[in-house]
Amino acid sequence: MSSMKRCRHDRARGIPTLLAGALTLALALASGPATAAQQGTHQGTLHELAVAQGKYFGSATDNPELTDAAYTALLGSEFGQITPGNSMKWDTTEPVQGQFDFAKGDVITDFAAQHDQTVRGHTLVWHNQLPGWVGALPSAQVEAAMTRHITEEATHYRGAVAAWDVVNEPFNEDGTYRTSPFYTAMGTGYIATALRAAHEADPDAKLYLNDYNIEGLGAKSDAMYALVTELLDEGVPLDGVGMQAHLAVQYGFPYQMQANMQRFADLGLDVAVTELDVRMQLPADAAKSATQSSYYQQVTEACLAVGRCVGITVWDYTDKYSWVPSTFPGEGAANLYDENLQPKPAYSAVRTALGGGDGGDGGDGGGPAALKVQYRNSDSSAGDNQIKPGLQLVNTGAAAVGLSDVKVRYWFSAGNGASTYNTWCDWSPIGCSAVTHRVVAADTPKAGADHYLEVGFGSVGLAPGATTGEIQLRLNKTDWSTFDESDDYSYGRGTSYADAPRIAVYVGGERVWGIEP
Repeated sequence: MSSMKRCRHDRARGIPTLLAGALTLALALASGPATAAQQGTHQGTLHELAVAQGKYFGSATDNPELTDAAYTALLGSEFGQITPGNSMKWDTTEPVQGQFDFAKGDVITDFAAQHDQTVRGHTLVWHNQLPGWVGALPSAQVEAAMTRHITEEATHYRGAVAAWDVVNEPFNEDGTYRTSPFYTAMGTGYIATALRAAHEADPDAKLYLNDYNIEGLGAKSDAMYALVTELLDEGVPLDGVGMQAHLAVQYGFPYQMQANMQRFADLGLDVAVTELDVRMQLPADAAKSATQSSYYQQVTEACLAVGRCVGITVWDYTDKYSWVPSTFPGEGAANLYDENLQPKPAYSAVRTALGGGDGGDGGDGGGPAALKVQYRNSDSSAGDNQIKPGLQLVNTGAAAVGLSDVKVRYWFSAGNGASTYNTWCDWSPIGCSAVTHRVVAADTPKAGADHYLEVGFGSVGLAPGATTGEIQLRLNKTDWSTFDESDDYSYGRGTSYADAPRIAVYVGGERVWGIEP
């Protein structure tokens, strides 16, 4: 995932004064660009809606995009904060040791100043996009080179950059430290050294550590939590944690994102969503788009629920300039606007979460397309004679939804044994009498998905934001022979409810959530 940074992150000069507290910073980062609302397009921009909630809403950008007049018109009006994608990274700003070039970053900060936007600097220290001379340095010279680089760049942009991603992506997926020239030369101490150097160069800038896949609870976010706790105990200058939030509909939503944000906030740190996008396997369809919209909405709602979450930055706002297709072949459509700079349903979902309605993109934010399904594994064994999925439907939209025409499909593989099944609903707060269930042989059998459990509903309705609650289901073959669930398409090991993109929801036969095998 480190390659995700090839296409965006940085910040620049020409911004108003830097501000002190979390709310003050959010309001500064949100201070108003020329508004699309003034142009009559809709009631308030994303940034204006966020400011009303004490947050900011921004976008990444990059120098090549700034030649696109239609693109810059939206960038300068809809968003109150920008992050340069590449122009503040080490290979651009110090390609030769001791020779600094800030021209590209200055273009970004000048744009921000002209549009009354703030800038997030990205990034001072990162293992990627380093010029070759850094990796060739003897270990004894790395600390001095790193300190000088930080000092020169942070000093150049002092007063222009509201916050810096000082160290980017310090961890591997398992929570161990990532190898880099800095870690090799200085051990974990390079992080504190970098933060101290940045603070000395610009005492007013907010200083962050930034990483991906730390949005939810897990080994990597635990490692970040342990690191920042240690840094704070040692008195190292640190103001916040950046959660990149490069999400994908096929991998599920981060586990307990809001709770994870809150635990960092409880340490006295700000939290920022720094690089949000939600990619999907192409081609896009209505179900994937509905999942994407739900993820954007959930991220926004998590930030709104945490007082010290200062704001959200999307990793460029349009598919036209997305980094995803070149990094993840066969994937894309990750952003709020399409390649023609038209808002997508995800844009409406964010507006709804911010309290601004649907923004006029043609989706009403409610109805069946706003349903999603969550799943937990209720069975400790993947190799016994029953399958026990726990399911619940959630209405993420703004209108009530009737479930009488709704079906949910959970795919599994039958294996050997009987070809007939018993199915059961053991308990649900809506009453098992309101839940139908049967096993159906797939029309097109696939590995891990030659049958599915189909769940339906009687005269049940879900209010906006409501859930059915847990539906405890199980099935067995009539001869009680065993299953091997380990490679089943819809099977998961999580024992707490989480979004389940491999379980599909249909309304009137049309898929509105989930990805079929």
